Amino acid sequence: MRGSLWHLGQSVTRRLAQADKKAAARRFFASEADLKKTALYDFHVANGGKMVPFAGWSMPIQYKDSIMDSTVNCRENGGLFDVSHMCGLSLKGKDCAAFLEKLVIADVAGLAPGTGTLTVFTNEKGGAIDDSVVTKVKDDHIYLVVNAGCRDKDLAHIEEHMKAFKSKGGDVSWHIHDERSLLALQGPLAAPVLQHLTKDDLSKLYFGEFRILGINGATCFLTRTGYTGEDGFEISVPSENALDLAKAILEKSEGKVRLTGLGARDSLRLEAGLCLYGNDMEQHITPVEAGLTWAIGKRRRAEGGFLGAEVILKQLEEGPSIRRVGFTSSGPPPRSHSEVQDEKGNNIGEITSGGFSPCLKKNIAMGYVKSGLHKAGTKAKILVRGKAYDGVVTKMPFVPTKYYKPS
Repeated sequence: MRGSLWHLGQSVTRRLAQADKKAAARRFFASEADLKKTALYDFHVANGGKMVPFAGWSMPIQYKDSIMDSTVNCRENGGLFDVSHMCGLSLKGKDCAAFLEKLVIADVAGLAPGTGTLTVFTNEKGGAIDDSVVTKVKDDHIYLVVNAGCRDKDLAHIEEHMKAFKSKGGDVSWHIHDERSLLALQGPLAAPVLQHLTKDDLSKLYFGEFRILGINGATCFLTRTGYTGEDGFEISVPSENALDLAKAILEKSEGKVRLTGLGARDSLRLEAGLCLYGNDMEQHITPVEAGLTWAIGKRRRAEGGFLGAEVILKQLEEGPSIRRVGFTSSGPPPRSHSEVQDEKGNNIGEITSGGFSPCLKKNIAMGYVKSGLHKAGTKAKILVRGKAYDGVVTKMPFVPTKYYKPS
């Protein structure tokens, strides 16, 4: 789904308002019936969630507060996101790491048990099929989460390669965690609030680490990670316990942690300089071009062995022809597909995500430009609705990250 989620929310609202009401209602409810609902759907609606179609699911884009207020509150206090539309799965068997390494750029075998990393599934041309957080639970168990919009193609891709791997005697099996829901608790109050609900000492769990533990009486998979740049957690919880856990988190925060929708989630990840698959990363973009060279394990750079390795290792050696960069700009906020020009009016690239930053109170964007024009401080022109506005290449993240790491 292209363009920022905020833009999506605005356009959905406008389209419904402008269209013939009865026809719009018929179309809306027909499509609404086809959408999947998370275990918290009724809870979202009861709390004023404005539900929109997203990747085949009915998801809250915002609640009673504005996307601006919700974004700022997450950074100042905390936000609770229902991200159960995303797909969690486990790979098991003594060869599960060796199998996954055929498909991703990470050094999975080199991960210590209970740790994880961002990675990218690549195709034969080195392009990104999806990005994912992959965790080694133990040597024979890997847990990963893939994007909702990529679920079907990702699972088909994994299954196809797993059949071939098993036919050669490889020991790997999988389980898709459709019985679980996924909540993301983000912001400075995330750890103190969650600590009320578990006996485990969360001060000993650092960014990127994983634990299976009891939270609010349910057995959860807890990863200290997120998509906002703030400290926080992603909590995989049995779906029958998801509502009680969400209520307990909000209650323990005394109203400071708020339910937060996909609109603020998009603003937060853009401020943190994080890619949205389908906008900032696609099948034709390599991890090197996307600025994710750091995610290619050192051993993998030496050995390759993943799909598209030839293309990616060549780019590491020679440099890519395009690079993902951040921008700040004047005028209206740039949107996905806004053209980027040099000061003489020559095309040098394209915006892939953009919007007004609720926390910085200015336009921010990311996109791709020709190599050599990617240095911070490079001046550019960004076309919005056919008119050129001043822009400048800016280092990301736009808002400093606050990940919880050992001091």
